[in-house]
Amino acid sequence: MALPQYSKSQLALRNGQDKPEIWVAYQGKIYDVSRSRLWRNGKHYEHWAGQDLTSELSDAPHNENVFDKFEVVGELV
Repeated sequence: MALPQYSKSQLALRNGQDKPEIWVAYQGKIYDVSRSRLWRNGKHYEHWAGQDLTSELSDAPHNENVFDKFEVVGELV
């Protein structure tokens, strides 16, 4: 089954402020991080929800496997 597709502007609304969902994108997939205590209020250290974090992961103290525990809710187009 194909995942729903979302634009960057649709992703931006899931920033923990405008809608109840807190989403981030990584390598074209959108993850729901709403349940993570580390993403409360849509901010995780210097990173903001509602954005594509692909280019920012190299600065993180973890690798891409951190996304394995979150549900993929769509694709970024």
